[in-house]
Amino acid sequence: MGEPGREEYEIQSFDAETQRLLKTALKEPGAVDLEKVANVIVDQSLKDCMFSKEAGRICYTIIQVNNMPMMALVNPVYDCLFRLAQPDSLHKEEEVDCLVLQLHRIGEQLEKMNGQRMDELFGLLRDGFLLQDGLSSLSQLLLLELIEFRAAGWRTTPAAQKYYYSEVSD
Repeated sequence: MGEPGREEYEIQSFDAETQRLLKTALKEPGAVDLEKVANVIVDQSLKDCMFSKEAGRICYTIIQVNNMPMMALVNPVYDCLFRLAQPDSLHKEEEVDCLVLQLHRIGEQLEKMNGQRMDELFGLLRDGFLLQDGLSSLSQLLLLELIEFRAAGWRTTPAAQKYYYSEVSD
């Protein structure tokens, strides 16, 4: 076991220079170009969906210093979300599920930092929900729930929770 509070991150897939950049960002976020770090993490996440969970852990650790590093991550995170909101992604339930999960977790904070991009993203999601042929029932349900979740101020009522998620578990 390592030291308490110190976590190891799966960054072996990166070249040596990028590994150093990520290690420095994890130890001293102010000592690196966080936008560059964010772009590296986003690019790898888009290439390797298995890395996405690790990417989230890395980003979470970086932003624990204070909220300023989050600003460097806003646009790259939006870029990922926009990619997941494209018609080809909306036809894949696992990508819709990922999109919904991320927006449930950080949507409110992202909207506070750049509301205009959130409006654009939800325009895409609304159009996808209304205009895309061939979306699965689960994808439609998740998108509608997400649209209502945001409309309710990033909150869900117990009744909405039961309505949307009892269908999935039944």
